[in-house]
Amino acid sequence: MNNHQKDSFLETTWTGYLRADQRKGVRNLVLVIYTVECASFVAQKIAENEPNTQVIGFSGCYGNDYAIRLLLALGRHPNVGAVLCVGLGCEYLQPAKLAQVIRESGRPSESFFIQDEGGTASSISKGKQIVKQFRQSIDADVKRVSMSIADLVIGSECGGSDATSGLAGNPVVGKFFDILIDHGGTAIFEEVVEMIGLKDLLVSRGKSQTVKTQLAATYDKAMAYCQSVQQYSASPGNFAGGLTTIEEKSMGAFAKSGSREIQGVIKVSEQPARAGLWLLDSVPDDHFMQFGYTNPNDSEGLMDLISAGAQIILFITGRGSVIGSPIAPLIKITGNRQTFEKMTGDMDFNAGPVLEGKQSLKESAQNLARLVTQIASGQLTKPETLGHQEYCVPYKYQTHAQEPGCRV
Repeated sequence: MNNHQKDSFLETTWTGYLRADQRKGVRNLVLVIYTVECASFVAQKIAENEPNTQVIGFSGCYGNDYAIRLLLALGRHPNVGAVLCVGLGCEYLQPAKLAQVIRESGRPSESFFIQDEGGTASSISKGKQIVKQFRQSIDADVKRVSMSIADLVIGSECGGSDATSGLAGNPVVGKFFDILIDHGGTAIFEEVVEMIGLKDLLVSRGKSQTVKTQLAATYDKAMAYCQSVQQYSASPGNFAGGLTTIEEKSMGAFAKSGSREIQGVIKVSEQPARAGLWLLDSVPDDHFMQFGYTNPNDSEGLMDLISAGAQIILFITGRGSVIGSPIAPLIKITGNRQTFEKMTGDMDFNAGPVLEGKQSLKESAQNLARLVTQIASGQLTKPETLGHQEYCVPYKYQTHAQEPGCRV
């Protein structure tokens, strides 16, 4: 069997959802966005038991540019067909303004304040009526189009790493990224704070001198940030899993980027300007006010990747995890066979056979590519089946990237 026959599954096509900006989604969701924590209960009740309806939101009473850009990017994500924005009425972030910008993207979008609707019960009733109308509209009106692997934007994130992560889980994702990019797709990796000690390796992968300069500056900012908050991305769980130093963890985390050249650096809520491999910088910029750490939890990193337009996320965890994500299906991968067997109800893909000598990295990556195309064509991930939709939208200060062509 020649290589073309082995890889013929990569020529598979499926039907996706075409948006007004010509991006293609693999899901057709109604999204409910709340604009302050006081509105979160009502938003959750509006979405409850409504098919293909999900919730995200921002907890703060006061505005934050990063959070606003993130919510707008998520509301205009290719997997989202319509958006309802719900506020209490006292907060800085105005749901009507969010809805207006989202409508300009060609999606149906409405908004209201709970205080104006008379409280909890009446707001839930109104919200459910709007969601039902949205569902009917996008089921009937959104154009279905053919998709292939070249149409995919895939993000990757690590969580709960152990000694197998850098030997199997992350390298398999890296090999898959090489396959994806070679077939015209787009890959995004992040966690610059998990690249400590790897500056030379990171910079050497830049496509041009301009990109190398971007990568060096991004690394230096992450190092300075870790030093200023006296916090590096290594945890007791990592040590219990067999890792010993941040550099060791960094080598494993960096393996998920594969081997292709890096096209450039984007920041949270920005989309890659073209196909290929991109680094997402989610580290806060230097500012007189700092809110929290660069990644308060795994869910925040996943939301960053989704805000960059990733239709599907690969989440590599040696220790195991039970989270999911809204908007983009989350495929959970482990290189630890024991973790996969112990948490088989939560884990989607076992890269452990690589360590057992039963599969090569390429063979495992090809199997992962098959799974990705199946998920893209409608098969549910384990987190989707279980109903996991965790998210985190924190306060953060971060300006836009400067590269021309990055779309917000």
